[in-house]
Amino acid sequence: EVRKGFKRSVVPTVGTIVTAKVTNIRRRFAKCAIHCVEDNVLQEPFRGILRKEDVRTKDRDKVEIYKCFRPGDVILARVTSLGTVHSYNLSTAEDELGVLLANSEAGYEMVPTSWSEMMCTKTFVKEPRKVAQVVPQNFTSKNFLKLQKEFNSQ
Repeated sequence: EVRKGFKRSVVPTVGTIVTAKVTNIRRRFAKCAIHCVEDNVLQEPFRGILRKEDVRTKDRDKVEIYKCFRPGDVILARVTSLGTVHSYNLSTAEDELGVLLANSEAGYEMVPTSWSEMMCTKTFVKEPRKVAQVVPQNFTSKNFLKLQKEFNSQ
């Protein structure tokens, strides 16, 4: 649940989970705009940097950041440190962190098909992503297996 509480000034601190939007992809990092800290919406976004070494816990040297994130993706990340020039260093190197919402190259909403790819809801084309392993509260394993079977048959 995200609350619009502007009464106090909220800033990201080391260890907090943030919701951010990927704004730019480079070979070695992704630039992000941090819009929420935990469950608080920010009045103004903060800058975040997600380095390719901080995307996954395994095979850190083999990460290709453009196969994990694209501009416009909404991600969950953890603040690891204060970066340079008023930015925060971010990490998605936990199973629960990564892409929450994404649009395909065709511009349509995507749904996760595995923890490493998402599928366009219109064209059914699959694209690689580092998907956050978040399961909605009312989502049962029976529903998940049914959906997974449908996606894999297409």
